[in-house]
Amino acid sequence: MSRVGKMPIAIPNGVTVTVNGAAVTVNGPKGNDQHTVPDKIAVAVQTGTITVTRADDLNATRALHGLVRKLLANSVAGVSTGFTRTLEIVGVGYRAEVKGRALQLSLGYSHPIMYQLPPGVDAKVDRQVVVTLEGNNKQMLGEVCAQIRALRPPEPYKGKGIKYAGEQIRRKAGKAAGAAGR
Repeated sequence: MSRVGKMPIAIPNGVTVTVNGAAVTVNGPKGNDQHTVPDKIAVAVQTGTITVTRADDLNATRALHGLVRKLLANSVAGVSTGFTRTLEIVGVGYRAEVKGRALQLSLGYSHPIMYQLPPGVDAKVDRQVVVTLEGNNKQMLGEVCAQIRALRPPEPYKGKGIKYAGEQIRRKAGKAAGAAGR
């Protein structure tokens, strides 16, 4: 049996989980989330826990077992506490600002970039260079972070660009200090 899939999911206070056929809905203080479960996977809700079981031992079903369990666990965590990701902007003159539901970024181009935040993702900017994104859907939050980082990925010589908090940028040496053969 899958080690991930067989673990029960604890339901915290304030979170309700309903199973209606193949649809699983998770409601909590931070919002709601819905998943469609594949045919060979069954979801049962007991008092305070969710258990995920599978119908057979085929490789595809075993893979789906752990995946569905983790997606449901992420939904429960998202609607109860939420998820956060932090991006850091490195570079002279590079900055960010929140304007309504958009993130205005000055990244060294000739124009500022307006990135529209999708529903369910909120942004806060500290000191104009630290962007904190919050949301209840882990997958959407990661996708938004990746799209913002792709606007100006960190370059390897000076490290300028947008990077995840704690990300180590592999640096390259620049040109040699002097031409040895001159």
